[in-house]
Amino acid sequence: MVHVLSGRTLLRPTDPERSRVFYGEQLGLAVYREFGTGPERGTVYFLGGGFLEVSGRSETPPSPAVRLWAQVADVAAAHEELLAKGVGIVRPPVREPWGLIEMWIADPDGTPIVLVEVPADHPMRYRPGI
Repeated sequence: MVHVLSGRTLLRPTDPERSRVFYGEQLGLAVYREFGTGPERGTVYFLGGGFLEVSGRSETPPSPAVRLWAQVADVAAAHEELLAKGVGIVRPPVREPWGLIEMWIADPDGTPIVLVEVPADHPMRYRPGI
């Protein structure tokens, strides 16, 4: 078995500085570390229990198969905050048939990001015997 100590999602944006503004200023993700210099320097953000690294540059946007999932405490509050910061909302918060409340946004290259709230009454919050 591979003993994984840490992991992160890597994004190679078409415009690294625009992506740093989006993830750092508009989404407000805290910086874990930065490395390198110049416009293609790397920035690693805290992403809940993981990390998101924005580094390098790509001539083409990421595959539409790449998606980010982030759990938030209050998706309605996140919706209002992101609207105030000018973030385009792809789909406002909706309670899904599986019980989670989800809102969809996209980064500057179109990478889909789902913000998820797990309601207090959702089975994910209750585990018998624990």
